Amino acid sequence: MTAYAVGLLKDINMGPDIVQYLERIDATLAPYRGRFLLHGEKPEVLEGSLEQDVVVIEFPDLDHARAWYRSPAYHDILPLRTRNATSTVFLVDGLPADHLATDILA
Repeated sequence: MTAYAVGLLKDINMGPDIVQYLERIDATLAPYRGRFLLHGEKPEVLEGSLEQDVVVIEFPDLDHARAWYRSPAYHDILPLRTRNATSTVFLVDGLPADHLATDILA
């Protein structure tokens, strides 16, 4: 089942480290079939507040997402981001196409 890496980033210092991170991240995603669905877009907040930029990366499943995040290639560039942004990052499973809201009641 499709899985997602979600990042909520704020206080981003758009200096040389972030530029290098952005130049290198796509190569870390390719072996795990990851692709950006959202990348730094400012959401239109309809309820509550959200001060972060939103990043969503799609993977074929959680195993691919975990393997990417734990990969040496990604860990090599990770400090370029963590030193230059405040982040919350998590992995989450997607849902089947036929999911209904009431399915969580079962």
